[in-house]
Amino acid sequence: MVRQTRLAGETADYLAAREELRRAEIDLMRHREQVAAQRRALPQGPPVDDYVFLQGPADLDAGDAPVREVALSGLFTAPDRPLIVYHLMYGKLQTEPCPMCTLWIDGFNGVAHHVTRTADFAIAAAADPPTLRRYARDRGWHRLQLLSCGDSTFKYDLGSEDKDGEQDSTVSVFTRDADGTVRHAYSAHPRMADDIAERGIDLLAPVWHLLDLTPRGRGDWYPDLGY
Repeated sequence: MVRQTRLAGETADYLAAREELRRAEIDLMRHREQVAAQRRALPQGPPVDDYVFLQGPADLDAGDAPVREVALSGLFTAPDRPLIVYHLMYGKLQTEPCPMCTLWIDGFNGVAHHVTRTADFAIAAAADPPTLRRYARDRGWHRLQLLSCGDSTFKYDLGSEDKDGEQDSTVSVFTRDADGTVRHAYSAHPRMADDIAERGIDLLAPVWHLLDLTPRGRGDWYPDLGY
């Protein structure tokens, strides 16, 4: 038995249950590592169009102009670096920004400078640049690369938008070949099955995992944009 604490009042029943839980957590960790290895071992993904995005100044506080076009291939900053794109549910039929996406991106803003040591990273939304940037300023997203893609089929092709313009949250990963060809490597959506509607990208945010540590668990907790 491996003791996690040194509290005198721990009963034998508690210690036995805690040891059983510790072993289950080890099994879970190892299974996550197996799944991650399976993800890394996926065959080479298909080539994709060199989608064009609209992007404002790098400094959010510098206003919204000039707006420039940037191709998907242009988001890669160096050879052998993957590109991660999070699809924000905002724009077209999603007239208000998604609270769940906002929670994720609040967190991304805090860690983006760590992520970009290894991978390129961007946020893409169907909202036009001024609308997207206005919301980003309200949230303080100063460390993120913000892209508007409402005029392209990027979100539709990657499954984060339907033909009517209904939005969905998604995370996509791309690679670039030596000859410049951009390939899709992986995408994940919240809906994993008909009976799993919002758990597919839970691993992207620590909030639920922290709540899962408590006796009450996550319950029916949901993000509130007022916080």
